Amino acid sequence: MNDLFKNMTGMGGLTDQVIASDFLISSKSGVKAYAYALTEAVTPELRSALREQLMAAVSTHEGISKYMMEKEYYHPYNLDEQAKIDAATAQTTQGLVK
Repeated sequence: MNDLFKNMTGMGGLTDQVIASDFLISSKSGVKAYAYALTEAVTPELRSALREQLMAAVSTHEGISKYMMEKEYYHPYNLDEQAKIDAATAQTTQGLVK
């Protein structure tokens, strides 16, 4: 992200975290949609195609999750730490509105 933009918005490195979080949420939504579609598919060919897409979506979600954990944006196994990060993000977001 452009440093000038980061400084103007006051978000600093948070923009990378926001982008990654949005991508994670979107990928999770895709996994759910493919899984649902797979249960509704009636032909073997369609089920096969949807299964492949589902596995790709799961792989994407896994990659984003790993990236976020490496950057310490996401702590799925430590709820206290995740709550601290979420609270800090919420404070930053409130500061942008003022």
